[in-house]
Amino acid sequence: MGRDAGDSFEEFVRGRSAHLFKLALLLTGQNQAEAEDLLQIALERAYRRRALLSGDRGPEPYVRRVLVNASIDRWRALRRHAEQRLEAGDPGPAVDDRTSELANRDLLLRSLAVLPPRQRAVLVLRYWEDLSEAEIAAMLGCSAGTVKSQASRGLKRLRELAGDSRVKPLRFPEQECHE
Repeated sequence: MGRDAGDSFEEFVRGRSAHLFKLALLLTGQNQAEAEDLLQIALERAYRRRALLSGDRGPEPYVRRVLVNASIDRWRALRRHAEQRLEAGDPGPAVDDRTSELANRDLLLRSLAVLPPRQRAVLVLRYWEDLSEAEIAAMLGCSAGTVKSQASRGLKRLRELAGDSRVKPLRFPEQECHE
């Protein structure tokens, strides 16, 4: 294995780590420590396989897959703990000022954090990473129909948490800087 693979991987990490960290944050429900751990795991695994990943597509699809799988594995390990209910007095996802972009972002991120890990992964990959249903199905090892149903259930739950039953497209606030 030559220096080229190592240099190329270092360039990839420098150029894409901020985006991958945001993905990890979304997958962990905005838990910074967990997101850092997930990203470290993913980059370490990719580094060990950097010679195999230096083809046309590069290491990013592999790193994304490791992030999603590690996130789901983390949630499976925590499955024995029941979900915590948001109490009426809790500063949960309900926000009075819906015109504020910051309030909407906070609402979305809190609501996303409440979703089951597979629904969260499907929504993040579909609307943040802009992957197709087929790509998500291949990444998660399930059918496109499962991806569609998980996305539908996740969007419905997000609307319930937001207290809004109108059909609106899901947009992540950070996407505006990618367009």
